[in-house]
Amino acid sequence: MKPAIDTPAPATTQAVALDDGEAGSNPARTRQLSPGWRWLLLTWTVVSMALCFNQQFTLRFFADVTLLDTEYFWLILAVLLPLAFILYPARVGRQLDHVPWYDLVLFAAATGLALLWAWTARDSAGNGWEYSAPDVAPRWMVWGAVASWLLVLEALRRAGGMALLIIMGVFSLFPLFSVLMPAPLHAPSVSLLEAASFHIFSRESVLGIPMRAFAELVIGFLVFGTALQYTGAGTFFINFAFSLCGHYRGGAAKVSIFSSGLLGSMSGSVISNVLTTGTMTIPAMKRTGMKPSTAAAVEACASTGAVLAPPVMGATAFVMAEFLDIPYAQVALAAAVPAVLYYFALFMQIDGNAARNGLVGLPKAELPKLGQVFREGWYFIFVIILLVLLLLVMKRENWAPWLATALLLVLNQLFSPQRWGRREVLGFIEGNGRVFVELVAILAGVGLLVGAFSLTGLTGTLTTELLHLAGNSPLLLMLMGALTSFILGMGMTITACYIFLAVLLAPSLIKVGLDPLAVHMFIMYWGMVSFITPPVALAAFAAASVAKAKPMETGLEAMKIGSIIYFVPFFFLMNPSLLLQGSLVDFAMHFGTALIGVALVCSGLQGYQQGVGDLRRCGALEWPVRIALMLGGLMFIAPGGGLMPLSPLQMTGAALALTLPALLVARLLSRQRAG
Repeated sequence: MKPAIDTPAPATTQAVALDDGEAGSNPARTRQLSPGWRWLLLTWTVVSMALCFNQQFTLRFFADVTLLDTEYFWLILAVLLPLAFILYPARVGRQLDHVPWYDLVLFAAATGLALLWAWTARDSAGNGWEYSAPDVAPRWMVWGAVASWLLVLEALRRAGGMALLIIMGVFSLFPLFSVLMPAPLHAPSVSLLEAASFHIFSRESVLGIPMRAFAELVIGFLVFGTALQYTGAGTFFINFAFSLCGHYRGGAAKVSIFSSGLLGSMSGSVISNVLTTGTMTIPAMKRTGMKPSTAAAVEACASTGAVLAPPVMGATAFVMAEFLDIPYAQVALAAAVPAVLYYFALFMQIDGNAARNGLVGLPKAELPKLGQVFREGWYFIFVIILLVLLLLVMKRENWAPWLATALLLVLNQLFSPQRWGRREVLGFIEGNGRVFVELVAILAGVGLLVGAFSLTGLTGTLTTELLHLAGNSPLLLMLMGALTSFILGMGMTITACYIFLAVLLAPSLIKVGLDPLAVHMFIMYWGMVSFITPPVALAAFAAASVAKAKPMETGLEAMKIGSIIYFVPFFFLMNPSLLLQGSLVDFAMHFGTALIGVALVCSGLQGYQQGVGDLRRCGALEWPVRIALMLGGLMFIAPGGGLMPLSPLQMTGAALALTLPALLVARLLSRQRAG
C-alpha cells in the first residue's frame, strides 16, 4: 500500500476556502478558457493580489496615493467580477468551449462601470451619493448604478445558482415595496434609483461586510491555502497522520481525522477535502474491515469539522470577524475549543467502533517512517507555526498569510523535490483566480441583502418581533435559530446563510443577554450541520461516492459519528467559557467536564466503554447502560447556572449519579461474561 496521495494541485485548489467548500469551481460548469482568456485571468489575478498586497502593506503603488477603501473595493471588483461572465456560461453545461457575444458585452459593461465607480469614489463619498445621487449625480450615472446592480445579480446567479439569485434578488428589491408589506415587515419605501444608489455607492451593500472581509482578509488566506496545496502539503499531512497512528486499532480512520483536519483547516473546503484525502483514507479504512458507509461517514465528518477548526477556517469566519468588528485571530482562537471537542468525539467514536468490531491497524511495514516524513516536510509545520504566531501573538492578521506564503514558497524552492517551474506557477495563479472570481461574485451579491435591511432599518423591528414571538425565551430563540440555520444551510451557501441570520436572528439572541461571539459561532455551526445531515448531506454523499456506499446510509452514519456537533453549539452559547470567553478557572473546569462528557456520549453511541469493554456483554441491560452514559455525558458537557436550572456543581453531581451506577453495572456484568 502506498499511504500517500499525490494530490493533483488543480483538483484540490479549485474549491479552496470557497465559502466553506460547498461549491467550488467545478470544471463541469465552467468554461475551458482559450489561451487569450486564460492569460487575462492570470493577469487580472496577479493584479488583484498586487492591489491587496499594496493595501495591506500600504506600499502606495499608485503614484504615492493611498487608496480609499471604496476605491480599493471597486478596483478588486473591476478585475474579478467581470470574469464571472467569462468563466460561467449563462446556462450550466452550455457553451463551455467559447464565449458568446452577449457575455463579452456583460464583461465590458461590468469592467467599465466598476472602474467608473472606483474613479468617482471620492466624489461619491464627499457628496453622500448613497442617499443623494438621484438629485445631485448625473442621471446617466444613476442609471449606471441600476445596471451595476443587475450585473451583480447576474454574476451571483452564474456563480451561486438560481436559489441564491431569487433570495438575494427579492431582498435587494425589498426597499421598493416595503411600504406595502404588513407588520413587522412594513417600512418606508424608496424609488428604484434611490435603492440602486444605496446598493452601489454606500459601504453597506455591495461594498459591505462580505466584500470588505474578502478584500481585506480572505484573499491572503486563499493564496496561503492554495500555496499549501500546490507545494504538496496534502501528501505531507496524510503521510504524517499515517506514520503517527496508522498502526493503532482503527488506524486508517484515525488517519482520516488527523489528515482531513490538518488539510481542511488549511484549505477551508469540505467537499474538495473529502474528494482528495478520502480517495486514500476511505479505501484504507475498508481494507481494515470497516463498513463502506462507516468509512465514508468518518471522512465526511472529519472534513466538515476542518472548516470549523483554526488557524484557517472557511470564508464565513472572516465575514463573522467583520460583523463583530473583532480581529479574525479572536474568532480563530474562540473556535479552537469546540473544534477540539468535536475531533475528540470523532476519535473516541472511531476507537470504540474499532474495539467493538475487532478492527486492527495497518502493518507498520507498509507505513511511512515518521522521521523521514518529518525530514521531507518539516517546513510545512514551521510555516504553520509562523502563521499562528503572526495571528495570535503579533496580531498581524492582515500580514500573516502573505508572510507565511512567501516563506513557504522560498522554503519549497530550497528544500522540496517538488520545486516549482513555469507550469506550477501558472497553475497556482489560475487556481487562485478561479476561486477569487467565484467568491467575489457570491459575496458581492450577498451584500445586497445586508444593504436592503440597512436601507429600510428593519433589523431593529424584526429583533423586537422575534423576541415577542419567542416570549423573550433564550432557549426557544436558540431552537428557532438552529432550525432556521439548518434549513437555510441546505439550500444556500454557508456564508449566505450566515449573513442572512446574522442580520435577522443574531440581534435577537444578543438582546436576551447571550454573548455576541457565541451567537455568531452558533449560527455558523448550525449552518454547517447540513453537510452531514440527510436529506442533503453533501459531504456524506460525496464520501459515499468514493466508498461506493449507499448515500442515505452514509448520511445517517455520519449523523451518529458527528453527533456532538448538534449539541456543542448550544453548550458554548449557554456558557461562552468554552469559547475562551471569561476566566481561565471557568474555562478549565468546563473544558475538563466537557471532555469527560464527550467520552461518555461516544461510549454510549458506539457501545464500547474504556475500562469496561464491549457493552454487549451487559445483555438485556446494554441499552439502558448506553442511554445512561449518553444522558450523563450530556449533563457533564452542559454548563450549569445561567440558563440551566442547576448550578455547575449540581449538574456534575447529577451526571455522576447517572453514570457511575451504569459504569459499575456494566463492569460487573462484563466481568461475569468474561469469566
